Amino acid sequence: MKTKLLILTAAVAVAGAIAVKAQTVYSVNVVGYVNVTLAPGFNLIANPLNTTNNTIGSLLPGIPGLTVYKYISGSYANWSFDEYDLVWYPNDKATLNPGEGAFVFNPTATNIVVTFVGEVLQGLLTNDIPVGYSIRSSMVPQTGTINDILQLQGEPGDTIYKYKIETKNYESYTFDEFELVWYPDSPVINVGEAFFLNRFTKPTQWIRNFTVQ
Repeated sequence: MKTKLLILTAAVAVAGAIAVKAQTVYSVNVVGYVNVTLAPGFNLIANPLNTTNNTIGSLLPGIPGLTVYKYISGSYANWSFDEYDLVWYPNDKATLNPGEGAFVFNPTATNIVVTFVGEVLQGLLTNDIPVGYSIRSSMVPQTGTINDILQLQGEPGDTIYKYKIETKNYESYTFDEFELVWYPDSPVINVGEAFFLNRFTKPTQWIRNFTVQ
């Protein structure tokens, strides 16, 4: 899975009045696109940009056999693009919101490029992390180490699993209970990449206060 990111900033000036004092308020929306390459077979991906419609019918191409697998409460639910009716089955309403993730199966023998277009989420962002296994991703389009850059704090016993397309297997990283660091090192999560997180102790929240400079 390869990604390409372009961010555009649009500033909109709005004039308003508070009490008897007039002031100008500036609202900044940051929009852009991210290209995510789906290799043949399974890919564990994320949508790092927000839109008004984060459903698979809106985000993913209608390619016969393309299948989405979401891990929900210990099992997988799946949606496939039907080769005969050319619609998503059972429907196209499954979400792929920033912070979520899913396996996407590319049935072809060549790479497929998926372009996500939308807004960069800013401000105080909260991603709920349940106990046990879940698929998660960064809510913003930023590549970096899981703790220093992406600011997901581990707890003793937590394990992150990154799916490797080349080997069709997982790399695992465990938060060491004695040294309180990720072992063998802090995993780097790329833009458009999701990962499995096994939360060992109790539910938590992945909180970031993010602003585009």
